[in-house]
Amino acid sequence: MQIIEITQEKTNMAILKHIASKNADYGEAERYLIFQHDEYTQKPILDENGNMLLREEYYLDGINCDPFTFDVECLETNAFFNKNQSFNEIKSHHYIISFDPKDQEEHGLTGEQAQKLGIEYAKENFPGHQALVCTHTDGHNGSGNIHVHIVINSVRKYDSDSQPYMEFDRDSKAGYKHHLSDRYRIYLKQKVMDMCHSNGLSQVNLLTSAERKISEKEYWAKRRGQKNLNEHNAELKKKGLSPRQTTFQTEKQYLREAIDAVASLATSQEEFSRLLSDRYNITFKISRGRYSYLHPNRQKYITGRNLGTLYEETHLLQIFQENSNRQPSEKLHLTDRSITDISKPSIPVQTNETTRSFLFMKSDLQLVTDLQHCIKAQQNQAYAQKVKLSNLKMMAQTVAYVQEHGFQTKADLDTALFNAQARSTDARNILKSTEDALKNINEQIHYTGQYLANKNIYADYRKSRNKSKFHEAHRAELTIYESALRILKEKSNGKKLPTLKMLQEEKKRLIKLQISQREKFDTFRQYKQKLRTVCSNVETILHQSHIEKSLRENSQEPFLL
Repeated sequence: MQIIEITQEKTNMAILKHIASKNADYGEAERYLIFQHDEYTQKPILDENGNMLLREEYYLDGINCDPFTFDVECLETNAFFNKNQSFNEIKSHHYIISFDPKDQEEHGLTGEQAQKLGIEYAKENFPGHQALVCTHTDGHNGSGNIHVHIVINSVRKYDSDSQPYMEFDRDSKAGYKHHLSDRYRIYLKQKVMDMCHSNGLSQVNLLTSAERKISEKEYWAKRRGQKNLNEHNAELKKKGLSPRQTTFQTEKQYLREAIDAVASLATSQEEFSRLLSDRYNITFKISRGRYSYLHPNRQKYITGRNLGTLYEETHLLQIFQENSNRQPSEKLHLTDRSITDISKPSIPVQTNETTRSFLFMKSDLQLVTDLQHCIKAQQNQAYAQKVKLSNLKMMAQTVAYVQEHGFQTKADLDTALFNAQARSTDARNILKSTEDALKNINEQIHYTGQYLANKNIYADYRKSRNKSKFHEAHRAELTIYESALRILKEKSNGKKLPTLKMLQEEKKRLIKLQISQREKFDTFRQYKQKLRTVCSNVETILHQSHIEKSLRENSQEPFLL
């Protein structure tokens, strides 16, 4: 079972951490808690004789078991209830309670006290389970914070009293598995906060989502990536070369920084999406109200929720509104066209640049992978060899593409990319105008329906002798009628209101036009992305040629990209 500790910086420290393991070797958990392990590889640290080294300070206790026979007793419990016999079953759950580093100096927290708190927490919140409770005082990466590990067997050994967080009766019965529901998770976090409060320790609101959410996986990817990058740059400096990059950046961090930069400029979702695509080659989409982002080197979207609250809809819409209010409008705002004037075009006339014939053929051309900063390739030689072969293929395709399209210089490519971006932007603006017109039509259809549905009631109201009494009895219908009529008159600029049939015919026309324009926009956008990939690959090839030239001048062997 691989167990990883993590302490985030400042107030974003991971106060409560949960890890589920399918490893059937319960003894590995005990060895991790007792013996020193390398923070990067998670492998035991050995002395000169090959023996594992005990941690300098730790406190270990067992609940419903002897701590030094935890592994055997868990296996016995599993066998008795015939559970945890298959590979895919979760065998154990590991919880980590990490206290603020300043609790030691400011509040007098000791390892003994933390161990006592951990035992009380485990007994109260994991009743009936066999558990190891172990406190470390060294912290992660020399941070010095005290933290408590609680490792429980996933199978409950004894019956327990029913608790508020339990959803089913079996959650308190012996022989059933640990069920970590959302309600249970919130309950555990609240108990940590209550424990800190009652003991005068520093608190972090665990029930509030992080503005910038750094997962355990991302944290370690950055740590290992920076370490490998530093080693690689040191080798480059020895060869007389200047490193291209000194700070390792995860894919999620690339997205965060790009979104931060674009959000400070954008005044709408559409502008936000365009800037992300044009400046950072990031694809933005909205699905069921969720914001998601596609990194240029990924095929799977990352949700804003996984990046932090600053990258979700609520926060970003607020930023867009603030930008819109702060900045003077520089865009041309088209007044709503009267729906009665159906003969006039509702969409701007397309320019010759966008209407001329255009043919784009899809291909499997992809970005060349930079092996210097690919952590997976550095850790796996087989994968690195696969990437090298793929890079050679992509380089060959890139060169063929340049030759086939008659690009003579890098400037020719840049010009083509600039023109492609302009075409894509024009097509997107035209599509946006159609979508706005369609939205306006749908609104008029909606209000026309309300107007017609309550028209007779309004007529009866006009005929009634006691209008006050009639209005009171039909207040809702008359309010809807008057509101719909007012909005329709505003949209028609005082002209005769269109019929429902006219509106529906216009809607059909706009939908057909929207489909055609979307296809054209998608074609331009794909062509733009393809040129961007070609330009990036060409820059990589040119940079590689420069490195190889420098290496030859220094009588060094070149290396593959």
